[in-house]
Amino acid sequence: MIDWTDRHCRYFLRQLTSHALLYTEMVVADAIIHGPRQRLLAFHRAEHPVALQLGGSDPGKLVEAVRIAADYGYDEINLNVGCPSDRVQSGTFGACLMREPQTVEACVAAMKAVSTVPVTVKCRIGVDDQEPAEVLPDFLARMVGAGADAVWIHARKAWLQGLSPKENRDIPPLDYDLVYRMKRENPDVFLGINGGITTLAEAAAHLKVMDGVMLGRASYHNSTLLTEVDQLIYGEAERDFDWAALCETMIAYAEQVVASGGRLNHVTRHMVGLFQGYAGARRFRQILSSEATKPGISPMLIAEAFAAVDIAGGPKLQAGPAGPASDASPAGEAVRAAE
Repeated sequence: MIDWTDRHCRYFLRQLTSHALLYTEMVVADAIIHGPRQRLLAFHRAEHPVALQLGGSDPGKLVEAVRIAADYGYDEINLNVGCPSDRVQSGTFGACLMREPQTVEACVAAMKAVSTVPVTVKCRIGVDDQEPAEVLPDFLARMVGAGADAVWIHARKAWLQGLSPKENRDIPPLDYDLVYRMKRENPDVFLGINGGITTLAEAAAHLKVMDGVMLGRASYHNSTLLTEVDQLIYGEAERDFDWAALCETMIAYAEQVVASGGRLNHVTRHMVGLFQGYAGARRFRQILSSEATKPGISPMLIAEAFAAVDIAGGPKLQAGPAGPASDASPAGEAVRAAE
């Protein structure tokens, strides 16, 4: 989700859920070492808990990136070994590293040795002609041996040749059973699941087996579902979501962004996934995606967009109820699974 889950996106998503772990876009270690680290790493304190997702294959560079990031106060460092994009492959990181488990093992061990927060890994079940049932157990054993605090598994292969990144999210079949088997065989290891999960009902079902669930594009395109995460997944008391407060908070935040030289649509482009299924949602999207790009437009445009929606009427289509999960079951918010 590169170019999607930036700091403005994460600030917005945090207003919808207090507990879900948010992930940054994948940031390459070289960029942190040599690039504009303040722009790449700075985030609003309201985003906590938030994980920094790194890309890289050089243990030394990853160690330096982890040390630099320590000053910014992230709650977790995640190494992405699941992204199949061409530009990621050309840098020898992402999903292509599934072919080099020993390299990933060395990277994780090095990162763990210097990190003051948990170090985790996000991976696929395999790539190309690999047989997942053969390679995944060995990969997990290496990650655990290297000290990884958790492994998040996208339950699909990645085909690095012949499929686009978008096709890699849909075409390779999901193999939840294999991921479940990994959890049964590793009961003391935190294992989370990702891939094809679109509702909280599905998340709750996975949490009966897995330790965590990661949502990516589903939580971006239909961000309203995050308003129920704290109650349905984390067991908080049921309450009506305060939409008026959300509107006011995002107007105030957008005013700060504009005052510091940003543009209104830097904020509003991440909000168009709200109100999916509500009467007026189409007009809401039009206002935030089109009118917010006009020069000199006021952040009060956000209030106009909210006013276009019949919030009291609720969504016309319900995704279905999700039963509460165990209080001990955390949910990952993959707002960042750079896939």
